[in-house]
Amino acid sequence: MRDSEIILVSITGADKSGITTAMAGILGRHNAKILDIGQANIHHSLSLAIIFMSKNGDSGNILKEMLFKANELNISVRFSALTAEQYSDWVKVQGKHRYIIHILGRELQAVQISHVTAVLLEFGLNIERIIRLTQRIPLDRKINHTCFEFTVRGNIHNINQIQKIFLDISSEINIDIALQEENRYRRMRRLICFDMDSTLIQTEVIDELAEKAGVGAEVRAVTEAAMNGEIDFSESFKRRIKLLKGLDESVLQEVAENLPITEGLERLMNILKKSGYKTAIISGGFTYFGKYLQKKFGFDYVFANKLEIIDGKLTGNYIGEIVDGKKKAEYLENLAVNENIDIQQTVAVGDGANDLPMLSIAGLGIAFHAKPKVKANARHALSTVGLDGILYFLGYKDSTEDIEMLNIS
Repeated sequence: MRDSEIILVSITGADKSGITTAMAGILGRHNAKILDIGQANIHHSLSLAIIFMSKNGDSGNILKEMLFKANELNISVRFSALTAEQYSDWVKVQGKHRYIIHILGRELQAVQISHVTAVLLEFGLNIERIIRLTQRIPLDRKINHTCFEFTVRGNIHNINQIQKIFLDISSEINIDIALQEENRYRRMRRLICFDMDSTLIQTEVIDELAEKAGVGAEVRAVTEAAMNGEIDFSESFKRRIKLLKGLDESVLQEVAENLPITEGLERLMNILKKSGYKTAIISGGFTYFGKYLQKKFGFDYVFANKLEIIDGKLTGNYIGEIVDGKKKAEYLENLAVNENIDIQQTVAVGDGANDLPMLSIAGLGIAFHAKPKVKANARHALSTVGLDGILYFLGYKDSTEDIEMLNIS
């Protein structure tokens, strides 16, 4: 290293074609070694940094040529000499863990982002990169949502602690914040399992059936208590389904055809299918409606409760095992085995207390517009936008074609 010099070059100015080519060409002609290079562009404003190593005596000529070229291109260039120790210390930072943070909301304000960065500062996490995953924000129309991705480095001793802080902040300032460790599993999710009622659809089907049966208020009260974890799910299920006795089978089709589909579901499913994901509905609701959604949106699997129907009427009973929280987790585990993937490659999405076992074992568990108890016990939550917001947590970004996979280095 004694016969070499290490130089950091910082280039700023209006972006134009040929800047990187010109600077790399100068380094190439002098046989300089590029140790690192990074470039960003915001509204035609360029920021380019290069760290290179060259032999003593060559650096002066390199810097002189770069200054002439910068003047020719009407850009600014600054040089900083680095010692071997300074460079080595910087390299050692790469040994720290890398984390990905997504900040997502209908609109993102500076004060909201400052809340997130204050937490990063408190825990000694260094921001390496910030990119926007959603489309550029137009001035003449209201966009659907905005998402920024932060890449940070540092050593987190208790990731659950920071995730809890972010969940609390997200509730206070109406944004979603997701913190994930950057590892091979984050980039290799292959199976996504969804709850159905109040997740894929904006209602609880059993409540809709109860309205048709004239017992709506009674069933809704039990449903709410069950989703909040105040009543055992299996017990609540039995109590509610008995109240549906005598309901005509034709009502099921009527309810199915009028299900309120959750915002973003169609876009989400289109992208997941194009990307080769396996998708499943794992619901404490009913197979009749799960099958309806499967046909409409192309889910690969459906697991739910089967209503007993005799002579065209609901009997108030069910067939088979009740799909409760424990059963949901079992289905998720079994699907991972059947698809020959690691459990860390799975995603689970749900809103109720009976979804917590499934959310807790999945590689990425997302409480979607969830009940307070569920959100408080989840590692990740999505509460401000539709289901397609999940795509950003998976590493996707918008493109002019709609969306494309983000290449994560």
